[in-house]
Amino acid sequence: MGPTHRLPKVANPDDPELLSADDARILNLESEAITGHTLKLVILEPGSRPCDVEVLKRTVEQRLSTQPRATQYVDTGGSEPRWKAATNFDIGNHIRRVPAAGPVTEPDLWRILSGLMSEHLDRDQPLWTFDVIGPLEDGRDAIAARIHHAMADGIACVRFLESVLFDTHPDPPASERPGPSVVAKPVTPEVEVRRLPGAVVRELGHRRAHSPFDQPITAARELAFTAASLAEMKQIGTSRPGHATVNDVLLAMIAGGLREWLPADPSRSRHLRAQVPVSLHHRDQSGVSPGNHDSFMNVDLPLGEGDPLVRLDLISAETAKRKRLDDADEIYDLFHALGRVKIIDEAVQRLTGSAGEFSLAISNVPGPANPVSVAGRAVQHLFSSSEPGTHHALRISAISCAGEIGIGLCTDPSALPGIAGLTDAIERSYAELRSVAMPM
Repeated sequence: MGPTHRLPKVANPDDPELLSADDARILNLESEAITGHTLKLVILEPGSRPCDVEVLKRTVEQRLSTQPRATQYVDTGGSEPRWKAATNFDIGNHIRRVPAAGPVTEPDLWRILSGLMSEHLDRDQPLWTFDVIGPLEDGRDAIAARIHHAMADGIACVRFLESVLFDTHPDPPASERPGPSVVAKPVTPEVEVRRLPGAVVRELGHRRAHSPFDQPITAARELAFTAASLAEMKQIGTSRPGHATVNDVLLAMIAGGLREWLPADPSRSRHLRAQVPVSLHHRDQSGVSPGNHDSFMNVDLPLGEGDPLVRLDLISAETAKRKRLDDADEIYDLFHALGRVKIIDEAVQRLTGSAGEFSLAISNVPGPANPVSVAGRAVQHLFSSSEPGTHHALRISAISCAGEIGIGLCTDPSALPGIAGLTDAIERSYAELRSVAMPM
């Protein structure tokens, strides 16, 4: 699914099986080139034998009752799309081993994952699959979990994995749980009216120079992954006068990597605008809404700045301002109001999704705080990958798990080849930040 803003998920108490306006819109984004799903890559520690798919099937199937959408498909035959029970549900259609002639090398794994990312999920079946890949050369196994965005956004995807795939584990203490990026504050309608224009001016209508990622895309996908230490990223952030967040550090790492990787072009601004999704699940009173419930803020990545710490400070100052002014909440409320008028809603969709508004989307989702396992084997790494979109040929996704941030890059190689080179550049940018912010 290409980068897009998300309208609020509004439950229909009279018919909860109807897709929300947001979820239906995401479903309708599917095309020959857009598959609509995210991919979470779970790497298991080496074991004495390959992951037993039959055991995994039985274990997951016993847990599916906790996730109603896991056994429902989307019926689009009526006037509005709705969730219906899949009467022919077969766990074997959703958990299977990818055939391999022998031990899977890392290039093999990336190739397999790229192929899975480019395949559409079966719309006549529940919109998720777990593909087991391996064993890898060193005895590890991989599980590629694909979940359609109409079924769940980033936070809801993590909840889905924790409910049906990961073994039971104790919840982290309340003080260690990641909090929402933005805390909603009750305001009067009069205050809301005064504040909304400010958020619109800050977030929208800032036309930029041509984006290097403004390319048409096909269904082909190329994936690459890297990781960083959450503790180190926190230490880098707290070393700054403004106490940058982990997400600020992530954006600075990516900015440094893009600065190195992109070809020099004096005609193009050395600032790239990134759209950063912000989860608003904290506004869902039940706390368990499975669908989409997020907004965004736009952040300039100062690629023209050569000092890595200055880049970080500039990014940190901008995100702090956006949060202080509650831009994500304000934009969310504005789009909710505009979404009631179809012609205005369509115009807003075109504006917010244009290459002139932002160049690439960078998401960061909090995953399990504690170590997790699958079928008794520890999860060594957890990565996330979200697909690019027309005019936004690069998508970067991050997810945390037990002290590590897994970073996934996804592109169409026909539009933007050599994505592994950007992964290497981000790793060098991370190393540079460590060396200057955490000198030995």
